[in-house]
Amino acid sequence: MSSRLYNQPKQEVDAYCVPPFQTVNHQQYYSGGSQGTYFSIPNSIKQYCTLDSSSASGNCGAYSSTPSTITLSPSGSPISQQESLSYPSGGMKHSPDTTYGSPMSGSCITEEVNDFRIKLRELETVMLGSDCDIVDSIENALLNGTNMASSHLDSLRQAMEAISRGDLYQVLTACAVAVSENNLLMAQWLMDELRQMVSVSGEPIQRLGAYMLEGLVARLASSGSSIYKALRCKQPASSELLSYMHLLHEVCPYFKFGYMSANGAIAEAMKDEDRVHIVDFQIGQGSQWVTLIQAFAARPGGPPHIRITGIDDSTSAYARGGGLNIVGKRLSKLARSFKVPFEFHAAAISGCEVQAKDLYVQPGEALAVNFAFMLHHMPDESVSTENHRDRLLRMVKGLSPKVVTLVEQESNTNTAAFFPRFVEALDYYRAMFESIDMMLPREHKERINVEQHCLATDVVNIVACEGLDRVKRHELLGKWRSRFSMAGFKPYPLSSLVNATIKTLLKNYCSKYRLEERDGSLYLGWMNRDLVASCAWK
Repeated sequence: MSSRLYNQPKQEVDAYCVPPFQTVNHQQYYSGGSQGTYFSIPNSIKQYCTLDSSSASGNCGAYSSTPSTITLSPSGSPISQQESLSYPSGGMKHSPDTTYGSPMSGSCITEEVNDFRIKLRELETVMLGSDCDIVDSIENALLNGTNMASSHLDSLRQAMEAISRGDLYQVLTACAVAVSENNLLMAQWLMDELRQMVSVSGEPIQRLGAYMLEGLVARLASSGSSIYKALRCKQPASSELLSYMHLLHEVCPYFKFGYMSANGAIAEAMKDEDRVHIVDFQIGQGSQWVTLIQAFAARPGGPPHIRITGIDDSTSAYARGGGLNIVGKRLSKLARSFKVPFEFHAAAISGCEVQAKDLYVQPGEALAVNFAFMLHHMPDESVSTENHRDRLLRMVKGLSPKVVTLVEQESNTNTAAFFPRFVEALDYYRAMFESIDMMLPREHKERINVEQHCLATDVVNIVACEGLDRVKRHELLGKWRSRFSMAGFKPYPLSSLVNATIKTLLKNYCSKYRLEERDGSLYLGWMNRDLVASCAWK
């Protein structure tokens, strides 16, 4: 059984795609609520990529460092993005050979843009002043420190030093500080500088920086979401999104690590059971269960009867191009080919709405519950009085499961205030973008799409949104341990077999990945940064 647990059956490989960190429907980021995005408005025939508009064909190859854009402040007032920034005294212009800039592609900007453009630019001068006024204010602040708080003046000087040495990380954090302090003048200037430093085709920090910048702009534009809703681009076709997810799954071991460790715990707990019921709270494409069904088929004494209850959300349905019946048919066909007694129960309902009755738990079944990259979507006590995060854990405990598996990103973005959350996201996704860089060449035509559609929306949500609109709320494993313990669970240590199998998996990837076992849990990291944690409970 152990030798077959993680081998994908050949006849079904093409039919499956393991979903990445569960991305939320684009509409949740770009319509309604307190969030927003920004759009680029060309002053010539050139059009510029944003999160919403990079080319699916991967032809974002040309660059320009002088796009003009319009954003909105938190109060709803427009802020002009300078077309060609005049640098402060002692100006630190970028060298002519810099490769920074925004890539061009066919834009998704609608015909309504020209109307919005005229109206917004009429308001710009009234609400904030002209572009020259912005630069003059900064210059005056430098020449006469009494006109600016000393802390702001120090921040300005530090930011200029970071710009002069090309330190993108420091400029990003300086901009986040300005946003957190509502220093709109400083934030606006740094955003203009950052647009010349980031690139979705550059080094990992440049690529991530492009999306962090999108998040900062969207955060300032929170009250302008109704305008951005009118200009929001459509998601890629479901088949395209599925291919991006599949490619990310293949080039990064994070998801395989999570699913393999969870499968190992379930297989170990169910090795002597005749009837097994698996409840998957984020079933996606159902790919996680392919290797487990195969492993049970090879079990001495024959396979158990397996029933899987798959819980769905709208993002998974969109990526599949259909409902849960697609997953049920694929898994049933696979089970038949391995002569495994199998049933599939579909629960097309969001995690926040799940009740015990929706899971159809039956007497005589050994129950396994799988939380893989899912619980961080659930609002907790800091967001909602209902606290669905802890409610689900208590509900599951009440069903007396034999094993519960947890796989989550090892990041602290749930209750952290904006600035520390920004730094945490910057550090976390920087490691992830670096790992992708080792597997996909910079010129790979699909890499931009993978990062944009599978990761960038997560980044923007973490940076730009608050309250119920912020659905990416990761917690460190220590916090999850507290939650599981309060719900009445006890640790179920992962077997050494799982550890050894994952180490074998990692041999197919870069040597900078590392696997650590601590307190009965497994951590997968990139260099010195933990990225994914996996554990089991009973």
